[in-house]
Amino acid sequence: MGSWYTIDQRERGVILRNGKLIGIATPGLGFKIPFIDSIVKISLETQRARFDKVHSYSRDQQPANLTISVNYRATEDKVDDLYSQFGGLRGYADRVLFPKVNSESKIVFGQFNAVTAIQERGRLNSEVMAAILKAAAGPVVIESVQIENLDFSAEYEKSIEQRMLAEVEVQRLRQNAEREKVQAEIVVTKATAEANAVRQRAQAEADAIKLRGEAEAAAIRARGAALGDNPNLVNLVQAEKWDGKLPVTMLPGGAVPMLNLDPRSVAPATPRAAAPAPTVGVAR
Repeated sequence: MGSWYTIDQRERGVILRNGKLIGIATPGLGFKIPFIDSIVKISLETQRARFDKVHSYSRDQQPANLTISVNYRATEDKVDDLYSQFGGLRGYADRVLFPKVNSESKIVFGQFNAVTAIQERGRLNSEVMAAILKAAAGPVVIESVQIENLDFSAEYEKSIEQRMLAEVEVQRLRQNAEREKVQAEIVVTKATAEANAVRQRAQAEADAIKLRGEAEAAAIRARGAALGDNPNLVNLVQAEKWDGKLPVTMLPGGAVPMLNLDPRSVAPATPRAAAPAPTVGVAR
């Protein structure tokens, strides 16, 4: 009914003259013809649509309920198209966004097995978003699509829990086997090291004995060679080691050690001169 209007910075206005769109109102103060012109305000802020319990079936026929949220917003350069086609954001959400999210999410989820949908949640979310962006294209911007929750039936979740427990048990047994394998390898390594040490010590002792034997044999050969060159070397060694004492007792006919009694090697004794006979005096 008035002749002026205001538009906030976070919105745009569609100017209608007798119901016909004639322009877009920008932020600030504007003027219009009373009773003839009207302004429809459209927000540019991000809107959030939440879809609870979108019932779907996986490729392996497992039922599930998906909770999906979609963030979308109008753009200032397509406000007139948005109003002309849908009458605003609410009309777009009711006629395009809600049906497409419901149908496209079921189609994409049906391409995943239940286990794959859980294990590859990121890929599932990306493919759902791509399908919705393509199917719900229009004079709005879809900023994000997020699968907030994925609920399977109680029976299936129980079977998954049991499967996970079995996998955990298998993993535990595998880790125990690996640990025992490592421990066995450690024992083998220690035994091998000890055997090598014993073998090395025995080899060292054998080498030492061999060296000692070779040294003794060399010494014997040297002595034999020395005796062959000088037969009197034995007598010299015995004389050097004799302490100069004769045995206290001797067996009859035994030889005196260290004494050569060969009469041919003993010089004959020189006889002493006879003492002069005493002179007998004659008494006169």
